[in-house]
Amino acid sequence: MKDSIFNNSKDVFIDNVNVRDYVQLDRVSTLYQSLKDSVKKPLKMILLYGKPGTGKSMFLTKLHHDLSSSQKIYLYQTPILDDSEFFKSLARDLFNVKYKGELNFTQFMLIIKKNILEDDEVPLVLLDEAQLYSSTQMEKIRLLSDTRTVKFIITLHKTEKEDLIAKEHFQTRIWESVELENASNNELKIYIQKKLMKANCFDSANMFSKKPVNLIHKITKGNYRDTNKLLYTFFDIYSWYYNNNPSAINTNVASTKIIEMSAIHTGLIDA
Repeated sequence: MKDSIFNNSKDVFIDNVNVRDYVQLDRVSTLYQSLKDSVKKPLKMILLYGKPGTGKSMFLTKLHHDLSSSQKIYLYQTPILDDSEFFKSLARDLFNVKYKGELNFTQFMLIIKKNILEDDEVPLVLLDEAQLYSSTQMEKIRLLSDTRTVKFIITLHKTEKEDLIAKEHFQTRIWESVELENASNNELKIYIQKKLMKANCFDSANMFSKKPVNLIHKITKGNYRDTNKLLYTFFDIYSWYYNNNPSAINTNVASTKIIEMSAIHTGLIDA
């Protein structure tokens, strides 16, 4: 039934970070390979940055998934804002040291000296949403990266404030940086269709011809997160119409009217 197709299509665009939802686009795949290549270099830190919704968290999640079987890699999706808890988590994950009580930076450095061996593989720590860490924490992360006993990949939102953080703390230490951008019109079309086809929603994928995709791109500016939010609501509305007023919708081509309704409902455009 069409209704189940629309509901299944809606679920495709639930806003979460799951490596199974990764959509391979040529430019994005090139950037991802660049990130993987950078990991192999003797770098102290790598910066992954871009505006919110450009796929930074997905990149880290996929990198963790792809490399976890071949090297020591640890993903911190949610920033640990308490200094002691942050270092206790690193001590536990990197060295299997369960520390009781408060653990400060100096004490953590002693743990490193006791547990690190010269021929040990340098562990890779992935820190998502690094703009949420305080400037003091960022400075300690910088100092830790200088020891070359831990390699960091950090993500930052691309704003003036976060650019300043990057310059202040990491200007001489980030030897590689990868910038993620919003999708172009053509990339957005491929993104939408591939996501739907991966979930076997082929009829829904065929609804997105050039005209509706151009409208979606105009509204979301190619931002993946906003596109997901818009299309989740779009298919929710389609499902309602199919059950209550099926003659009002075209199931062959995505309705520009319903795209606009979805954008208004999600706050992407003003009514």
